[in-house]
Amino acid sequence: MKRKFLIVVICLLSLAAMGGAQDRGQPSARSQERITREVRHELLMLPYFGVFDNIAFKVDGGTVTLLGQVVRPSLKSDAENVVKRIEGVEKVDNQIEVLPPSPMDDRLRRRLFRAIYGYPALEKYALGVQKPIRIIVKNGRVALEGVVDSDTDKNLAGVRANGVPGIFAVTNNLQVVPSK
Repeated sequence: MKRKFLIVVICLLSLAAMGGAQDRGQPSARSQERITREVRHELLMLPYFGVFDNIAFKVDGGTVTLLGQVVRPSLKSDAENVVKRIEGVEKVDNQIEVLPPSPMDDRLRRRLFRAIYGYPALEKYALGVQKPIRIIVKNGRVALEGVVDSDTDKNLAGVRANGVPGIFAVTNNLQVVPSK
């Protein structure tokens, strides 16, 4: 009887150990969704995250990879620091590129902002704190990132950006996500 009891106890302990190792190794789908929501929220709440910055991320288990481009070097480190503090995040791979400082690029950013957000058909995207169209300028080359409601808005933003003098090239990476 004691032997059967000992075998049962050993089996239960080994099952518990395997279950615990499985939980530590790879977060559940629910845990990963929670981490994704919290990372998105924390990044959007960064005080200096603006229309000229683009931060994306990938969540793979307990590892968060940060991607994109920012104007201020402090924004890169701020993003990493807020993500590190999220429960369940074990490692942060910060691949955010800091754009080189350039007075010419700064002038282009202002002109692009006025050309896109000041155009009557695109003014609806100027509402709110976080603008859905991100304007990334690096050495006179422009990338439009973010989301718009229609192909017409995507093409219109691209045409408006191409119309700004002094730009070498425009890459329109806007995604069309119809509004609900």
